[in-house]
Amino acid sequence: MRFERQSGVFLHPTSLPSPHGIGDLGAGAYEFVDFLAQADQSLWQFCPLGPTSQAHANSPYQSYSAFAGSPLLIDLRQLAEDGYLTDEEIEPRDDFSSHHTKYEAVAEFKEQRLRTAKERFDEHAGESERSEFEAFCERESGWLDNYALFMALKQEFGGDLWTNWPHEVKTRQPDALDEYREKLADEIEHHKFLQWQFDTQWQAVADYADEQGIGLVGDIPIYVALDSADVWSDPDIFLLDENNNPTDVAGVPPNPGDDGQKWGNPVYDWDVLEQNNYQWWLDRFERLFEQVDIARIDHFKGFDEFWAIPAGADDPGAGMWKEGPGADFFETVERELGDVPFFVEDLGFLDESIAQLRDQFDFPGMSVPQYANWCEGGHMYQPMNFPEQTVAYTSTHDTNTIVGYYRELNDRQRECLNYNLGTEGEEIHWDMIEAVWNSNAVVAMTTMQDLLGLDSDARFNTPGTAKGNWGWRVTEDGIDPDIAERLRMVTDRTIR
Repeated sequence: MRFERQSGVFLHPTSLPSPHGIGDLGAGAYEFVDFLAQADQSLWQFCPLGPTSQAHANSPYQSYSAFAGSPLLIDLRQLAEDGYLTDEEIEPRDDFSSHHTKYEAVAEFKEQRLRTAKERFDEHAGESERSEFEAFCERESGWLDNYALFMALKQEFGGDLWTNWPHEVKTRQPDALDEYREKLADEIEHHKFLQWQFDTQWQAVADYADEQGIGLVGDIPIYVALDSADVWSDPDIFLLDENNNPTDVAGVPPNPGDDGQKWGNPVYDWDVLEQNNYQWWLDRFERLFEQVDIARIDHFKGFDEFWAIPAGADDPGAGMWKEGPGADFFETVERELGDVPFFVEDLGFLDESIAQLRDQFDFPGMSVPQYANWCEGGHMYQPMNFPEQTVAYTSTHDTNTIVGYYRELNDRQRECLNYNLGTEGEEIHWDMIEAVWNSNAVVAMTTMQDLLGLDSDARFNTPGTAKGNWGWRVTEDGIDPDIAERLRMVTDRTIR
C-alpha cells in the first residue's frame, strides 16, 4: 500500500497523563489527540495494547493475548460516570507518580476497583447495558471465550505458567475444560466484562481521533508469549511436543560484537498454518484493524526466514534458519482482507531476500538515524539518504532518546553528525526532528520524549534488560501547546 507524505508521534497509552498511576483511555488520551491535531500531525503510534504482567516485566511484547486489551488501560473515571464506582473509590493513592508507572501498585489498586465495577454492573445494569455486553461477547467469542477461560484458570492455579497446569487442562481435554467453565463461570465473565469495558473506551478514543484527522498506528509482534491464551488454545499452529511444550523457540543468531538473543517465544508451524489458510493470522489482523488504521509488523524478517533455537539450548548460536511463509502469506492476506496498510520493521537483518518481500507488497520499512555512521558518506540511515518508501523515526520505543544518544556518541561521530545536520547541538532533538521531517521518507515519526528534549532517563525500553522499562510517563504540563505549535511549523514547512 502506498502512503501519503505525513508525520506523527509515538506515545504508548500507559505513558499518558492520568491520576491513577498509569496512562489510560480517559481525559489524557483525548488531550493527546488534541495536541496532535494542534501540531498538524496525522498519526499516533503505540506499542501492542494487550494485557501485560509483572511476571514478564510488564512488556507489551509478552502479552497474555494477541487479541485482548490491557485492563490497566481502563479509565476508572469513566466507570464512575457510568455508576459502577464512586468518586471516593477512585481517589488515587498518594504514592502514584505522574512521571513513572509503578506497575505493582497500579495493578493492585485498579484490579480491586475493576472487580467492584463488575459487581455493581451485575447489581444495577439496565437492559440496554446488558444487551451491549452480551452482543460484544457474542461478536468476539472466537478469541474472547478462550482468553477469559485462560485468565480464570491462571488465577485458579496461582498464576502458574500454563505448561505447569494439570495435564488434562494443559492439553485441553474437553471434560476437564467443561468442568472448569462451570466452576469458574463468575471469574470467566469478569474477564469478559473487562474486555468489553476496554473495547468500549478504546473505540470512543479511536472515534475521537478519527474526527480530529488522526490515524492510529498499532503494533503486531510476529511472535506471541508462551504464557498466553494464544498458545494454550491453539497449540497445533506452534512447534510443540506431545505435552504442548515448545520444541523450538525464537531468537536471533550471534553477530559480530554480540552473542545473539534467545527470546523464548514459541515459533509457528507454518505448514499447519498454510493448510488452514493462515486463519489464525487473518483473525488476528481483523481484530487489530477493528482498533487501528495502520499496523507496524515487528520483526518482519521472521516472515521471510526465522531463527529457531532448540528449547533446551542455552546458546542462541545453537539455532538454525528456517524458511518462513514468504509471499504466500501476504498474498493470502491481500486476497482475504484487501490492501492492508502495514509498516514493517526491517532493521538488523536487511538482506536481499527480505527487501524483495517488503518491496513486492510496497510495505514501507524503517529508517532510524541512531543507526547511522555519520562519518560515512551516503550511509543509509542518515536522513538525507532516506528513500521515499520508508517510515523514518527520530527514536523508537527500543532506542535511546535523541538527547541521550547524542550525549553518548564518541567525539568523532558527534562532529560528523553536527557537520551533516549543520548544527552545534544546542537543540539536537529539534535538529533531528527537522532532518527527519525534511527527508524523502513518506512518513516521519518522533517520540514525545524527543519533542520534550529528554535524556536517557526517559528511555522507554532497553532491549535485553528485564527491569526499568515501559514506565516513563508524560505529565499534563508536557502536553504543551507551544511544542505543538513548533512541531506544526516544522510539519507545514516540510509539507507533511
